Amino acid sequence: MRLIGADGEQLGIMSAEEALRIATEQEYDLVKIAPGSNPPVCKIMDYGKYRFEQTKKEKEAKQNQRVIEIKEIRMSPSIDTNDFNTKLKNGQKFLAEGNRLKVSVRFRGREMAHTEIGGVILRDFAAK
Repeated sequence: MRLIGADGEQLGIMSAEEALRIATEQEYDLVKIAPGSNPPVCKIMDYGKYRFEQTKKEKEAKQNQRVIEIKEIRMSPSIDTNDFNTKLKNGQKFLAEGNRLKVSVRFRGREMAHTEIGGVILRDFAAK
């Protein structure tokens, strides 16, 4: 196996027993980095410290990322002006918080014959 030292220098190709002996002499762990390569690559390191640093990095990355939600507002074609204004304020609040907004118009029964009313409502919503 190919051995890499604790400070990153190449120690050469050697047997597994010899690599493990060198790692125990330095009071470190022998970790396989690329077991599928030919020859397998191992590194001498403090594995406990390595895992601690990895979990620390993962926690920091998790704190810095922001989940963007898609908020949805549903309206009907026969919506009243006060209801429309309330939904408009809610939509503006969602956008101010940094969320994405999906606005849809729900048609029922005979309303399907007048889908152009829904287009007017959506254009009006987008304009305001």
